[in-house]
Amino acid sequence: MTLTKVKLERFTAFDSLDLPLSPGVNVLVGANGTGKTHLMKVCYAACDVAKSGVPFPDKLISVFLPSGRALGRLVKRQKGSSMAVAEVHRASRNISVSFSNHAHPSRSAIAKRETRWADSSLGSVYIPVKEMLSNAPGFRSLYAAREVHFEEVYADILDRAYLPALRGPVDRPRRRLLNALKKAVDGKVLIEKEEFFLRTPQGKFEFSLLAEGMRKLALLWILIQNGTLLSGSVLFWDEPETNLNPKLYGVLMDVLLELQRLGVQVFLATHDYVILEELNLRKKEEDAVAFHSLHHDKETGEIACNTASNYLDIHPNAIAEAFDDLYDREIERSLGSLVK
Repeated sequence: MTLTKVKLERFTAFDSLDLPLSPGVNVLVGANGTGKTHLMKVCYAACDVAKSGVPFPDKLISVFLPSGRALGRLVKRQKGSSMAVAEVHRASRNISVSFSNHAHPSRSAIAKRETRWADSSLGSVYIPVKEMLSNAPGFRSLYAAREVHFEEVYADILDRAYLPALRGPVDRPRRRLLNALKKAVDGKVLIEKEEFFLRTPQGKFEFSLLAEGMRKLALLWILIQNGTLLSGSVLFWDEPETNLNPKLYGVLMDVLLELQRLGVQVFLATHDYVILEELNLRKKEEDAVAFHSLHHDKETGEIACNTASNYLDIHPNAIAEAFDDLYDREIERSLGSLVK
């Protein structure tokens, strides 16, 4: 049961957003500061609540980590008192929370409403920009016992990665994805005493010795292999292109498109032109892909969103505009040298 809509009112950078979601792949594009990561974190927090039973406000605090763990700091900044609303829908279920900019966990100023949200669990995983597997040994116990300034998504991703494999044989579609990723990283992932290794034809390498881009693909292999990413689950990935060789973008997009064909809802936030092009070239007509362009409205200055099902219809497209500008300047310089 996938997420169908997210609605935000005066929440962090958003004044008002009512965004329908694709059951397949949702691609978030936009300039820095347009709320792509915040949008994914709200949705991830709602997904985790459905499975863990943690109160929605508490999960938002752990995921966003506002100063002093004060929920009110997630209200959009403005003079005077103000109320924020975060609401996430899936089918006939929804979860929402409203709070003022004076709200604090120790106060009763939080109004929460849940309608059958936890009737069925919703598996989810959030892959942050910073890769955590090379820093895994001892991190979970440290995080559980000490006040360390890490957003909870870092502890959550390790919890998912440490899960053992499901019982029984791996089905054919998942085996196909695992083989594609195994070929891309040239090895198989092993876990020994909370430490991750990649076994390759050249030997066994600890993750701290691997390139970060390879560790990210290896993490995806783990999440597919241990059954975290199954039909009905949701994957959130913030800037998957970070430290990944562009030659591997195509493999990654093939895997993510195949996951959505198997019933996994996917959210990507990206700044990369090649990621968008690879996704556009590899998706099939029947694939459910939505491109959400977050931008500052020219008239109001507030963040708005335009959604398109076709890559060429993304507007505004800050990524394409930047590359078009580079191309134009390169042509201009080349023509200038010819004139001289």
